[in-house]
Amino acid sequence: MEGMQDLFGNKTATTEFQQQYQKIVAEVLQDKEVQQFLQEHQDEIPQENLVKSYSALLEYIQQRDARNQGVETYIKGMEPLLRVNQGFVEVVYRPTQEFIQKQQQQDLTNRIHAINMPKNLLQVTLNSLDITKERQETFQASLQFINELSAKPNEFHRAIYLVGSFGVGKTYFLAAIANELAQLGFETTLVHVPTLSSELKSAIGANRLEEKVEFLKTSPILMLDDIGAESNSAWFRDEILMIVLEYRMMQQLPTFFSSNLTIEELQEHLSVSNRGDVELLKAKRLIERVRFLSKEIFLAGENRRYS
Repeated sequence: MEGMQDLFGNKTATTEFQQQYQKIVAEVLQDKEVQQFLQEHQDEIPQENLVKSYSALLEYIQQRDARNQGVETYIKGMEPLLRVNQGFVEVVYRPTQEFIQKQQQQDLTNRIHAINMPKNLLQVTLNSLDITKERQETFQASLQFINELSAKPNEFHRAIYLVGSFGVGKTYFLAAIANELAQLGFETTLVHVPTLSSELKSAIGANRLEEKVEFLKTSPILMLDDIGAESNSAWFRDEILMIVLEYRMMQQLPTFFSSNLTIEELQEHLSVSNRGDVELLKAKRLIERVRFLSKEIFLAGENRRYS
C-alpha cells in the first residue's frame, strides 16, 4: 500500500518537502472524523501501518470535502468511507443517499411505459388525488386491485373498466394505479388508444406492426386509455384489439380500460365499421374479452380539465 511519503517521491529528503509532508500529516491527524476513526480502531492498526495509511486518510478528507463543497468528484454519486483492512486504513466508496433515491426514482419510471401520454402523469399517486364522495368507489376499487395483486401476484385479478364523462379524472386514476404498482415492482404500459390506432396504421409500412402488437399483448399490466374515442375501424377492432385482448384473456394478464362510453355503448360503437357496416357479432366477441378482463366502475364528478 502506498504511503504518504511516496506522494512526494525522493523530494521528501529535502528539508522543504519534509516540512510540507509533516504539515499535511498534522492536518490529516487533526481532522475530527479521522481522529474518531483512529480512536475506534486503534487496536487494529499498528503504528508502522498507520504511517503507510496517511495517503488513504488524505484521500478520504479530500473526497469528503469536495462532496461537501458541491465539487463533482471522480466517482460521481459515491461518498468515501474509511475502513481497516489487514491492519491498514483504506478508502472505500458507497452510493450517496441522493444517488440511491435518484436510482429508485429511475427504476420506478422505467416500470411505467406511458405511450403518447402527458409526462406529468408519471408523478400522480392515489394519495395525490382529490378523493371526493363521487370518487370514493373508484378509489376503493383501485386499492382493492393493488392489494389483491400484491398479495397474490400469480393469480388472475380482474382490473377496472373506468367509465365517466370528459375530464373527470379517469386517466389520472389509471396513472395513479400504475405508479402505485411500480412502487411494488410491477411493470405497466399506459397507452392512449386513439393515438395508438393511428400509429399502428403507420407501423404497417415500417414493418413494425407485429413488434408493437406483441408488446401490447405481453405487457405484464396494460391500461388502454380512452377506448372508444378512436375512429371506427374494423381493422383496428379485429386485427389489433381482438388479438391483444384474446391473448391477454387466455394468459389472464391484468388489463385496465378507461372510456367515455359504458361497456354497452362501447359494443355499439365497435359494431359499426368505418364503411358503415354493422357487425354486431364481432363487437360482442370483443366485449366478452373486455368483461372477462375488467369490471365496470363509474367515475362521476365535474370536468376538472379546465378548473
